[in-house]
Amino acid sequence: MAMLVRFTLPMPPSINSQYVTVGNRRVLSREAQVYKRQVARHLQQLQRTQSIPSLFIEQANAGYIALFIDFYFETPLRRDLDGGLKIAQDAICTTLGVNDNRVVDIHLVKRIDPLNPRIEVEMEALADWQFEDERIVY
Repeated sequence: MAMLVRFTLPMPPSINSQYVTVGNRRVLSREAQVYKRQVARHLQQLQRTQSIPSLFIEQANAGYIALFIDFYFETPLRRDLDGGLKIAQDAICTTLGVNDNRVVDIHLVKRIDPLNPRIEVEMEALADWQFEDERIVY
């Protein structure tokens, strides 16, 4: 049986402002670091209030995850739909202690709310997931 949690998070920074170059390395920008801390604080609060129960996290760690994210942008064409996916997915999974390689299904929707940009997340812990037949590749 699948378990489901829903929560709202701030809009992630655009892909163009998530990384900076320091010397020869690409590192998370200050804006991206702040975003990840905001997500962590919010999700930890949801865990404390049992809005994200420990049983959900156990099932996510034992099975697989589906993510359904509605991005509420300020305008329809300024940003790509998928630009904030990776940082949001990383922040969510890291905070919940779930490896993001367990994500097997992602649905993204672009919506517009100029006065309240945000993402609304529905995360489903899947007890079982069927992969197609595994084949040996030579």
